[in-house]
Amino acid sequence: MSDERSKERRARRILKEDTAIQRQMRIAKQFGVPANPEQRHRFAKHHALNCGDPNCVMCMNPRKAFGEKTMQERRFDQKEKYDQED
Repeated sequence: MSDERSKERRARRILKEDTAIQRQMRIAKQFGVPANPEQRHRFAKHHALNCGDPNCVMCMNPRKAFGEKTMQERRFDQKEKYDQED
């Protein structure tokens, strides 16, 4: 079943993905990241400035890098302290 609505949704989805890829290609070009135009599909789910190294401070999990608790853990600890006061 291909009606006009489904065709329009598909076209929007493809346009949105192409726009995101073009944006990442432009960012890569500005920062001098080697971006091969034939492999532009790599930027569909990968940001241009993400080096992919799990030990890089900019790319890794901030909890692992800086030793901070996540917002959920802070909320839980705060609620636990509040319950203990009662």
